[in-house]
Amino acid sequence: MFFDVIVDTFGWSRGAVGAAVSIQRLEGGMISPFIGTVINRYGTRKVMSFGVAVTGLSFILMSQVQTLWHFYLVIVLLTIGMSFGTFIVLVVTVSNWFSRNRARALGILMAASGVGGLFVPLLSGMVEEFGWREMLFAIGIGFWVVGFPAMLLMRQFPENYGMRPDGDPPDDQADGTQAASARPKGRRVRSMPRVSASQVLRMRFFWQLALVSSFGQFASASNITHIDALTEEGISGQLAAFAFGAVAVGDLAGRLLVAAWGDRLNKKMVLAAALGLEGIGILSIGLVNTDLFGLSLGASPIPLYTIGFGIGFGASVPIRLALLADYFGRESYGNVLGLISSINAVFGAFGAAFAGFMFDITDTYRIAFTVMAILLFISVPLTLGIESQQRFAARNRFRRARAKV
Repeated sequence: MFFDVIVDTFGWSRGAVGAAVSIQRLEGGMISPFIGTVINRYGTRKVMSFGVAVTGLSFILMSQVQTLWHFYLVIVLLTIGMSFGTFIVLVVTVSNWFSRNRARALGILMAASGVGGLFVPLLSGMVEEFGWREMLFAIGIGFWVVGFPAMLLMRQFPENYGMRPDGDPPDDQADGTQAASARPKGRRVRSMPRVSASQVLRMRFFWQLALVSSFGQFASASNITHIDALTEEGISGQLAAFAFGAVAVGDLAGRLLVAAWGDRLNKKMVLAAALGLEGIGILSIGLVNTDLFGLSLGASPIPLYTIGFGIGFGASVPIRLALLADYFGRESYGNVLGLISSINAVFGAFGAAFAGFMFDITDTYRIAFTVMAILLFISVPLTLGIESQQRFAARNRFRRARAKV
């Protein structure tokens, strides 16, 4: 939403502003592999407090930018803050506290973040009423007001407080008849021993999931252009904003569906379905006001866009995070998530720039959206072809046994 008003204010090209988003994603990718190590060394609270402070300051500085290089500089600072204060820190902490119910917990966490998308139409109106500079300044202050108290509630490991994941009874209570009555229902989850970065980078599963999630990041990065894409194809600004808001509703619904069913269903199947839906959604936005077999589609593809892209993207986020944790366990999750996030960031960076530059060259976003849809459709069989968790665990037990010989 701020994308359009910044372009209009300064007259910068969409490609130039999209490149700033690409810088943000690339920088985030460079930082991500180290966040897990930093959390283990300094603890969740210290890392998050640093991130919250820098993020709030970045939004305030963003409200004062005057030139393109100012904009790029603040983007760099904002990326540092958000890398240490939001996504990876929160996901790793929640994953430390849940095992059997991890998809549910991550779905709820991601749903909470998705609620923000519901306020896009309201925020858009406030930007028109008060100005984008004033709103960015207010967001920065608001980030501090909410972020610092939230940081005080963070707890890194349940074991530090005499508890265990999923609310299971402590070890000293898990014996005798009491253990039989208190033992949690459901499958037993075995934690995979810690693996090094070099070991992770030699695993086929890691690269397969990294490629799948990266194609999703490449496509989802284009969301900053969706309102502009709709208005460029003749859709009114009001309808475009409504459609984008509907995507946010679908996004939230997808995350809540994972929270409700993600631990009961095959996670690979859920992820494949989510990526397919997202592909249909982003292809649909490229079909708005086109002629197909001599029939003008007009605005009819918009519902497919809102449902497909919204639910598909929303469901894909928590389910892939839960799938990754199921395979690697708590010991290595932070470091592995950092590694895969760095790869995702590269694709996400090029996705934002690709959409902007394709518009600058062809005066339309259609080609960019078609390419992204094809990549998402390719992701479906790649996801279904991921080896089972049991085979993955057996392969790594064999690898460790060979290393000891």
